[in-house]
Amino acid sequence: MSAFGDAFGGGEGRWTALGTLSDAARAAWGKTDQAGTLNGAWLPLWRHMADSGAVAGRLWDEWLPDSIRARIAAALPGGETDGRRLVVWSAASHDIGKATPAFACQVEDRASDMRDVGLRMLTAKEYGDDRKLAPHGLAGQLVMEQWLTARHGVAARSTLQFGVIAGGHHGTPPTHAAYEALEQRPHLLHHRGEARAVWQGVQRELLEGCAELAGVTDRLPHWGRVRLPQPAQVLVTAVVIVSDWIASSPELFPYDSASWQPAGEVGEARRLEAAWRGLDLPAPWRAPEADGSAADLFAARFSFPTAPGGPVVRPVQVESVRIAREMEPAGLLVIEAPMGEGKTEAALAAAEILASRSGAGGCLVALPTRATGDAMFPRLLEWLDRLPLDGPQSVVLAHGKAAFNDTWAGMLRQSSGTVAAVEMEACDDIDARGHGRDQARRRPAGLHAHQWLRGKKKSLLASFAVGTVDQVLFAGLKSRHLALRHLAVAGKVVVIDEVHAYDAYMSRYLDRALAWLAAYRVPVVLLSATLPAGRRAALTAAYAGGGAAVTPHGAGAPNGSGDEETAYPLITAAWPGGGRLTARPAAAAGRETAVAVERLVDDIDLLGDTLADALVDGGCALVVRNTVDRVLEAADALRARFGDENVTVAHSRFVASDRAARDTGLRERFGRDGATRPGLHIVVASQVVEQSLDVDFDLLVTDIAPVDLVLQRIGRLHRHPRSRPPRLRAARCLITGVDWDALPPQAAPGSRAVYGDHALLRSLAVLLPHLDGEPLALPDAISPLVQAAYGDDAVGPGAWQEALATARERHRRELARSEERAGAYLLGPVKSDGRPLLGWLAAGVGDADDSPTGRAQVRDSGENLEVLVVQRLADGSLRTLPWLRRGDGGLSLPMDFPPPVKAAKAVAGSALTLPGVLCHPGAIDRTIQELEQEAFPGWQVKECPWLAGELVLVLDEDCQTRLTGFQLKYDEKDGLRVARPDGSEDDGENTDAY
Repeated sequence: MSAFGDAFGGGEGRWTALGTLSDAARAAWGKTDQAGTLNGAWLPLWRHMADSGAVAGRLWDEWLPDSIRARIAAALPGGETDGRRLVVWSAASHDIGKATPAFACQVEDRASDMRDVGLRMLTAKEYGDDRKLAPHGLAGQLVMEQWLTARHGVAARSTLQFGVIAGGHHGTPPTHAAYEALEQRPHLLHHRGEARAVWQGVQRELLEGCAELAGVTDRLPHWGRVRLPQPAQVLVTAVVIVSDWIASSPELFPYDSASWQPAGEVGEARRLEAAWRGLDLPAPWRAPEADGSAADLFAARFSFPTAPGGPVVRPVQVESVRIAREMEPAGLLVIEAPMGEGKTEAALAAAEILASRSGAGGCLVALPTRATGDAMFPRLLEWLDRLPLDGPQSVVLAHGKAAFNDTWAGMLRQSSGTVAAVEMEACDDIDARGHGRDQARRRPAGLHAHQWLRGKKKSLLASFAVGTVDQVLFAGLKSRHLALRHLAVAGKVVVIDEVHAYDAYMSRYLDRALAWLAAYRVPVVLLSATLPAGRRAALTAAYAGGGAAVTPHGAGAPNGSGDEETAYPLITAAWPGGGRLTARPAAAAGRETAVAVERLVDDIDLLGDTLADALVDGGCALVVRNTVDRVLEAADALRARFGDENVTVAHSRFVASDRAARDTGLRERFGRDGATRPGLHIVVASQVVEQSLDVDFDLLVTDIAPVDLVLQRIGRLHRHPRSRPPRLRAARCLITGVDWDALPPQAAPGSRAVYGDHALLRSLAVLLPHLDGEPLALPDAISPLVQAAYGDDAVGPGAWQEALATARERHRRELARSEERAGAYLLGPVKSDGRPLLGWLAAGVGDADDSPTGRAQVRDSGENLEVLVVQRLADGSLRTLPWLRRGDGGLSLPMDFPPPVKAAKAVAGSALTLPGVLCHPGAIDRTIQELEQEAFPGWQVKECPWLAGELVLVLDEDCQTRLTGFQLKYDEKDGLRVARPDGSEDDGENTDAY
């Protein structure tokens, strides 16, 4: 085995032609210094091919999780050995389309040198628009397929499944139409006349070199009889993309000829070793077998309260661990349990077990909102600190505003724990097998790896990630570089919290994503406190298919009714092939709560009187309103009565940095520990508090909402054991935002706009006995209420039935329209019959990421506008908002050139999503037009990535402005207020729950 061959790993051959390529093959160029930063250096195509293949070998050996390697190898006759060879060969040969006239003509200096050795071609101008029909990925696909048939006798149908990997390496597999159009123009691939043979000879020489180097020359005929499933095609394509990106970095693989000329076997190995050490990607997580009791596992992983017998582990957690050990590791685990029952810890414990059993190399925790993601991130880090990791691990907070999360920003600023800075190390100490003699890493590998893994397309490739549920939903969206997103999720255990919170539109994307995750054999854990039985069935069917046989476990538990429709808590496991397990653990002892549910007339003065009476001895109350306008209306009235210092507002219309600070403050004051819990306080909030936010209040007042969301809000009431004022020792929930005198009762207009009449009427109907005096016994009442509200049986008094039937019919029509809209860009079903990825992403959305535009693709929320908020003083100068934290407030902002990095980041952290009244289809064009009048050309340059292309909302000295006739005012304590031209405040929808 040569050292160069060993750089690609065991089993491959040596590229014997490396030093003896023909002059024509050596003249083909792969990369040039078009930016002018490398003194005009260029990189030959053969060199980039060798670099890409070498990187792919290292990625397979040291970075890809076992589960990914197994999925790629499953369809190949030689198992993992063949899988590795396929990946290396695909990466080495992916750019063969650059050895075509249509590509080579782009740089005239390089094209001239190629003409001198017989590779004749026209100029780019002479090819004209025809050249656009031959992008080098598609050109490479056709060249590779022709070579496979001519050289190895592979049938044309079978060549497609391998060729499309080259065709899709720039993010989008070719369409059938593009493929056929290029087939009809062979001169773009080989030129004409005598030069045709020269071009074909170079292509053959390079492809045979790649095959020899990867050790696949004798394997290709066998692979020609394989039907490579689409999931395997996707994963190989993604590894090729990553390999290409790494090998294209001139910092890692220099362009200067002294470094890329063949320098003997050790020299080749040294080039790879230097690059790999410089990149310093952490290895995947390899979870050890988590044996022992659930109590032992939870004691080791979490800060749990203890009793004389050990840590207090709840029945739901014990059963989650047991089912995770008994189910198929590539399966779906659904954990339904009350709020505050420790579902997150149960999910992480299950994830560790499933990772160990499945070979997954990481974990993704997906939550409904950025705020809930921010709250989860420290909990994930605490868990990681307690895991038995065998080396540094890559971690990311994966949402669009992660840079403004204090914990994540701190990890990037300093080296601590699993994250540390990395120095480039000299790679002169290379042995004959191509590896450094000192195999131990001299320093932890976190920060450099994190830097490379940051960005819209790479962040989820980190081993551990917390993000919004959009990161999972995007896996079902036809978008560019979808293969990378699939690679990121396919190697992890995926945990999705609050799975009940996603509407019909989002659910179509979630269901399709689950089907693909099942095809990748990804363990998935779903969490909910309030999951309708019908939705549970749909989720398990999406992942595992229908008709699974149920094997009950724990049916004799104290609350085990034997009826899965209403059993609660409930744990369900399902996997493809018909397997299914269920467990019905008891709720934790001592967590039973009787909540008094009462009507409250929707009158702002009465709200103040009621709170004044309840809080006479002190206490902390939460008032939840369904629209931002109602939040601000209530806050104004309550401040006048209780004082500014005793009322806090929380909603979606805060700039990102203020919103992050507000969420942190809520958790610190009203969380489990409550070290700074005030003696008297009222929080007036929108839906931002109802999900995945660990806060605890003594009294709850809430607008009517769908019953599962009402229960979620009640989950913030008496959440943790603590001493409470005498009048608040019994849990009370007051329901308002309703005209109680109407028949049936009528929710406030804003609430109806957000949730619709159907969900609100059924919520009122099932809550009616409790509103009439029957205590709401938690957790026992949770499942019956949810199943009744979302079931098909009639609910409510007879006098309500006509209104309920009308609302139901309207709801069904809206549901059908929503599902139809979702289908426009929905990824197709999984194909496992060797069908190539041609057209896989046809008619897609282009790029999609965690931005307002990207999220709008997988959420039925319409188009949103995000603006950056700054202030203009009377003298015309600009500054950042004056109260921003960390020294970012009041920074001067130049208008004719980019601001300093600190100031630019502060502006970026002042991002605000405008309300729907300014963004609906009839208003958005005018809003954009007016905002663009405040464009600052000095900010629209590549040297200012934080601000380039962003819309800016400029406020005056009083933090006010007019936009499309509306009066806008912003302040630190209340966020954005929007007044209509007549002076009334906007009462538009608040969609911040998403």
